[in-house]
Amino acid sequence: MAELGVSLTVLLILTAIAIPTLMRSFRTYQLNDAAARLSDMLKFTRFEAVRRNTPVNFLILPSGTDWIAGTDANNNGSVDATEKQILINGVVTLLPSGTPPNPASILAKLGATSTLDASKSGAASSLAFDARGAVSPLAAYVFYLGSATHPEFGFRAVILLPSGATQIWTAPDGGTWQRIG
Repeated sequence: MAELGVSLTVLLILTAIAIPTLMRSFRTYQLNDAAARLSDMLKFTRFEAVRRNTPVNFLILPSGTDWIAGTDANNNGSVDATEKQILINGVVTLLPSGTPPNPASILAKLGATSTLDASKSGAASSLAFDARGAVSPLAAYVFYLGSATHPEFGFRAVILLPSGATQIWTAPDGGTWQRIG
């Protein structure tokens, strides 16, 4: 009985040590997944505009505390059930500018004359891809992902360049941004 008690005590101690590490890994996975899905949705919308040889809108719409991001293939101003879309929900959400770390390190790596439009992050918005796949109007946009209540898990930024290309950046709470994809 004593050996069983000691074994259970050791097991409980090891579990208590492992749980925070597992939770951090799980939150990191959720952030990376949400950023990759948002980037993929932007790419899909861009390729849809090129394939159709016509402008196609990308929409971000609130859905309670969650966000729906999708391709407005018929350009009717809403993401219909038959159109490709993703749901950003749970701990990870779209954040307005000012919540994540300062984007100065992103701007420094993109070029001194670059600016990032963060007005569409964390707000109901739309942008269009023209028939060539470029963003219309030409601008670089940033979409911030993370948790306002749990900043210790870090942040992700999905950058949409004027050409229509996307980049994914990461930053710890209070840290500097680094490109990861």
